[in-house]
Amino acid sequence: MTVEFELEGQEFVVLNGGPMFKFTEAISFVVNCETQEEVDYFWSKLSAGGEESRCGWLKDKFGLSWQVVPAVLIEMLADKDAAKAKRVMHAMLQMDKIDIPTLKKAYEQK
Repeated sequence: MTVEFELEGQEFVVLNGGPMFKFTEAISFVVNCETQEEVDYFWSKLSAGGEESRCGWLKDKFGLSWQVVPAVLIEMLADKDAAKAKRVMHAMLQMDKIDIPTLKKAYEQK
């Protein structure tokens, strides 16, 4: 009924609780990406046969939720310049897959 495994040094235990327990967005995995190429790669692979959603969220073909997040997004949202962070947030809210060049353009606007 349970399986233990490790990914990138993080230990996981999963339980097969039966068909009455469905995946929800309450549990998701985050894929931190350094480049747009990584975002594109993981978005394509994980969303294949699944469902794309807003703001970097998707469900894979099994219904498990994932967040594909470029590290630069977190950095820009944490900027001490509230106007920059607000522009980035507004841009991100318009996206499904996160597009780093569009975020940078919003961040650098005057």
